Amino acid sequence: MYKGLKVAVVVPAFREANHIARVIESMPAAVDLVFVVDDSSPDDTYAVAVAASDARTHVTRHEVNLGVGGAIVTGHRLALEHGADVSVVMAGDGQMDPDYLPALLDPIADDGYGFAKANRLYSSQSFAGMPAYRVFGNIVLTFLTKVSSGYWDMMDPQNGYTAISRTALERLPLDRLAERYDFENDVLIWLNILNVRVIDVPIPAVYGDEVSSIRLHKVVPRLLATLFRGFWRRFWFKYVLWSFSPIALLAFVGLPLLILGVVTGVWAVAYSASGSGPISTGTWLLAVAPSLVGIQLLLQAFVLDIQSSPR
Repeated sequence: MYKGLKVAVVVPAFREANHIARVIESMPAAVDLVFVVDDSSPDDTYAVAVAASDARTHVTRHEVNLGVGGAIVTGHRLALEHGADVSVVMAGDGQMDPDYLPALLDPIADDGYGFAKANRLYSSQSFAGMPAYRVFGNIVLTFLTKVSSGYWDMMDPQNGYTAISRTALERLPLDRLAERYDFENDVLIWLNILNVRVIDVPIPAVYGDEVSSIRLHKVVPRLLATLFRGFWRRFWFKYVLWSFSPIALLAFVGLPLLILGVVTGVWAVAYSASGSGPISTGTWLLAVAPSLVGIQLLLQAFVLDIQSSPR
């Protein structure tokens, strides 16, 4: 146990026959339970995991590949069934250093946080050696996840080295979470809806000879769709259904005004360009004024959303 907490570690694994034994064998003594979930790997991941298991380790296998999120959900369910107070996720490729496990557990054990997440992008050296397109992609994805999830102090949203308290885990709708590489983003959105306190913990990644199975042409559209749906889900539950917040009022007024202004402006430009005649000053005002007011109201809504982030 760690500071009186029963700690479970969930290890999602897919094609990790070369790494899974090292991951299992490196589990710290503070870990009470280890749940390795082989997500229907075509290699010997399951057999190697079973051979490397100790008394703390339980190995299960999906007959059908569900994705990394699906494997993590299976592990979280097992952690709850076995009475874990904290459920930690460590990938099966060995990139998550177990020496930093206390850094993830301390905010939950000592400070009452419901969710702690590793952050690799915590220093000026974090992007060293990273291709420019990946740096740009990380920046864009981080911003979009901030907007969608409402956790504006969060960085490195795709980092899967996480710890979640039993209380927060029991409140999550596990059967509704995304099952693929958008899992981490979807979890953050749901945690904000539930008003769970989240903290970033600076932890470096361990890079070895592992090979990523991510296919960007499939992952990116899925991620964007998850973030878009998640934003409106969070907005509906948090600011409309559960309490009609001033944020909802600002958005409901500001968005139609902005749309009205943009549509009117586009029509005016197209009409003028067609040579059909001059556009009156009133028409231009009908385009400019609603746009400016709409933008101002939406910016104020974003400011209030940032201030309402669980702390």
